[in-house]
Amino acid sequence: MIGYVRITALILCLAAGYGIRSGQAATADFNAERRLALVVSVGEYVHLPDLRNTGRDAALISAKLRQLSFAVTEIHDPTLADLQARMRQFAFDAETADVALIYFAGHGIEFAGRNFLLPADMDASGRSRVLEGAITLQDTLRAVERARQLRIVVLDSCRSDPFADSDLPADVLASRGAASVAATAARTRGGVGLVTPNPERGTLVVYAAEAGQAALDGDGDNSPFASALADVISTPDLEIGLLFRQVRDRVLMTTGGRQIPHVYGSISGNPYFLAGNTARLNTLESVERKQAWASLSIDQEAQLRALADDGNLRAIKGLAYMRLNPEGRTFDPAAAAALLARAVEAGDPEAMYELGRLLERGIGVDQDIPRSIDLFRQAALLDHADAINDLGVLTFNGATGIPRDPARAVAYLARAADLRHPEAMFNYAALIDDGIVPGRGPEDAGQYLYDALRSGNDEVLAQLTEAPNMFKPASRRALQAILKSNGFYTGAVDASFGPMTRSSLRKAYGVEEENDR
Repeated sequence: MIGYVRITALILCLAAGYGIRSGQAATADFNAERRLALVVSVGEYVHLPDLRNTGRDAALISAKLRQLSFAVTEIHDPTLADLQARMRQFAFDAETADVALIYFAGHGIEFAGRNFLLPADMDASGRSRVLEGAITLQDTLRAVERARQLRIVVLDSCRSDPFADSDLPADVLASRGAASVAATAARTRGGVGLVTPNPERGTLVVYAAEAGQAALDGDGDNSPFASALADVISTPDLEIGLLFRQVRDRVLMTTGGRQIPHVYGSISGNPYFLAGNTARLNTLESVERKQAWASLSIDQEAQLRALADDGNLRAIKGLAYMRLNPEGRTFDPAAAAALLARAVEAGDPEAMYELGRLLERGIGVDQDIPRSIDLFRQAALLDHADAINDLGVLTFNGATGIPRDPARAVAYLARAADLRHPEAMFNYAALIDDGIVPGRGPEDAGQYLYDALRSGNDEVLAQLTEAPNMFKPASRRALQAILKSNGFYTGAVDASFGPMTRSSLRKAYGVEEENDR
């Protein structure tokens, strides 16, 4: 079954004798971009100081997101149990979403180096209670982590520290007065603020105020951050990186420099648009997506250049991809290669991979296969899933400059699969099915196939619905059992992929069946 290892069309390089595919999950023609959002506000606390604007902020952001075709779940003043249940359901639903966004407005604090978001029934007896009485930032990141294209967590929650006085003697607290404490809490949304997050690649964490800084609740109906986000988020044809930059600038201006929002994390070099005609470009495959940078307006390109001059790596890559579009006004492959080389020097794994592809094919630079392979390996060391997967396929088959080594190929594909690379998960399942992977069996193959299916790769769906017999009966039964345990399948676990199993595969992928409408 090794002939099935490469499941997508390759970009062939005749001179080099092998090709590298983009590795991105393609969006099937029948499945338009799906956007999900969970919007949470906590303003009326049972035991902690209330916050005045959080409910209105959440309602404002929810309305804007719905205008942008997000399916929004909006919850106000949830208990811990309510919030945990909603997070679990959202995490499951987000697996078939292209974009998953969580917005939280309420009290948030740092304790023992971790960030906690406080539900309405949070115990007020001391900071340590957050360990069992609140959710963590990591909980919210897990809830969005399996969305297919873009994952965003927005925290308008570094508000007043509600435990600031909890450790003081009772007589001191009495002398200050509860009303004074509550009034201070209502004016700000952060005492010492939250600590700096470190999200995985492909995820943005947006703080209303940068780490260690307090966010303001505002004197009007909405907080300065919520107002700025609502004003900017629907701007047509505004690339998302520049969108959050404009939000930052507005908050900085309206608060007189007292509050500075910050975006943490990194997303791929693919441009992304929430509004306008360019939003249709979000569903293109990877190579075309990168070239879509050329659709930026001249003023946005100028903003991108300014960010690149400041060392912003995504801006540098965006400018490079603009120059790789043969139909763009700035087509210049040599300049693109130079920009990518600059990002490589700064240690960017995506730039390593993309410059390696140019060197492989001699685009904008002299062809240099050894250097291209070296860059792929450097990117792989930094957990760039595309590079790891491609090295696995090339190492399994053997190629110019890469001797055939099945054992090493298995190790590469295992790493890429565990990073949730769609093709790698399928490829690794195929190797397990063939008995090539020690210590792995049919249940593992079934799980990797299920995860590959949920990742949104239409090639995986096509293979499993049209040619399931490429896998042995034991692996097919394992996949059916997983589909059944997740509520997608109700038939017999018999390895027969008839109409009922094929329908369940489409449902797990995220395709709405006619009789489900």
